[in-house]
Amino acid sequence: MNSNIRIAGLVVATALAAAQAPAWAQSQTVKAGVIRYDAHSKTNGVTGVGIPPGADAQVGDATTVFLSYEYELKPQVGIELVLGIPPKITAKATGSVAFLGEVLTARNVAPTLLVNYHFGDPAAALRPYVGLGINYTRFTDVKTPYAWDVKLRDSVGLAAQLGADYRLGQHWGLFGSVARVDVKSKLVATGATVLQSSIDFAPWTYAFGAYCRF
Repeated sequence: MNSNIRIAGLVVATALAAAQAPAWAQSQTVKAGVIRYDAHSKTNGVTGVGIPPGADAQVGDATTVFLSYEYELKPQVGIELVLGIPPKITAKATGSVAFLGEVLTARNVAPTLLVNYHFGDPAAALRPYVGLGINYTRFTDVKTPYAWDVKLRDSVGLAAQLGADYRLGQHWGLFGSVARVDVKSKLVATGATVLQSSIDFAPWTYAFGAYCRF
């Protein structure tokens, strides 16, 4: 966690340093589209008094609306804030308790701050880019039918993306991107017994949509 915070500070410092560079005719870009949240979750199992050995759970995928705002610091460098409508994620029981079916639902609010480097001439029709930054994930509306109190700890982790913009007009075009985000959390559910699990969501995200640059 501490190393992620230090890297986050480095990302912000880099963006601030770039902002002090000689003034350009900076542009701003708003993107909207669809994002697919593809979880590759791993856990250390589900433990608790009375829980059979081999109990586990698997987090499912989700799709939601993608929104982002990017401010150009230099012709090749921009700082982007990625938001979106929090998707509903679900988890199904696996292993020795697979018969329980769906055991958890939640929504994840996950703003991500990225510093992007755009390749090629700003006037080019196709401009690939790479980005590195920090993600903060907060889990809300966490529910399970098997406990009266359930919590998922907030997560701070690195985020990296690869994407491309394709210009269709002076101010608008299409974009596509793929990102890898570091999201880890601890689950604690209190009911007839106390259930615990550490979850590495290990999500990949795939976004596609349109942008407006002004």
